Amino acid sequence: MRIIGGRLKGLRLNPPKNLPVRPTTDLAKEALFNILQNQIDLEGLKILDLFCGTGNLALEFASRYAQSVTAVDRSIHCVNYVKDTARQHGLTQINTFKADVFKYLEIETEQYDLIFADPPYDLNRIPELPKIVFDKNLLLPGGMLIVEHQSMQNLSNHPNFTVQRRYGHSSFSFFEMKEEEGAESKDQSAE
Repeated sequence: MRIIGGRLKGLRLNPPKNLPVRPTTDLAKEALFNILQNQIDLEGLKILDLFCGTGNLALEFASRYAQSVTAVDRSIHCVNYVKDTARQHGLTQINTFKADVFKYLEIETEQYDLIFADPPYDLNRIPELPKIVFDKNLLLPGGMLIVEHQSMQNLSNHPNFTVQRRYGHSSFSFFEMKEEEGAESKDQSAE
């Protein structure tokens, strides 16, 4: 695993072998960031990384000058690794939380430009993630949710789904908060 762009480009990540993770492959990560670079400017964005594991993506976003990166995982070992790696490399914009992602989402009120979720592939609650994110209005207008999952799984039935990109056994499903949708939700919450 390595950082593929930004100020830490080329940095090798060497997480402990005993972490309960299935990291996004370098190939899939490179493809994901190629897609993102063509759609949005990552610099200055507020990012939420759910099921952050080794922090592979949180560290990548921070290396590319995201304003803030909130990394959530239920494993204290993963959270400590991300926290230590961020501190070691001066990535002060990374904040870590040890929490069950679904419980975390129940109480989360911040809005983000981009939410990335890389849950365990055998988790049966994966289809709930888009519903929770959009029901709770956790994306800023124009914001994006990306869920990594097994390629055989289909998340396209959510109204905010835009596209699924396959990379071998892994896929990324993209969901977008339409500009007007975000404004409507804010208007309703102001009433």
